[in-house]
Amino acid sequence: MKQSTDTNRLQAQIDENLKKVFQETLNEEVPDRFRDLLEKLRQKEAKP
Repeated sequence: MKQSTDTNRLQAQIDENLKKVFQETLNEEVPDRFRDLLEKLRQKEAKP
């Protein structure tokens, strides 16, 4: 029973840490290089 409780606690801690890291990644700004590439693609698509 103790091992199961420890495993559950460990799993919950891993889940929490993964969620934090994922959220931090979502909040990062897109690098200028990628923004520039996206803008070039948009301009290319807009041309007839």
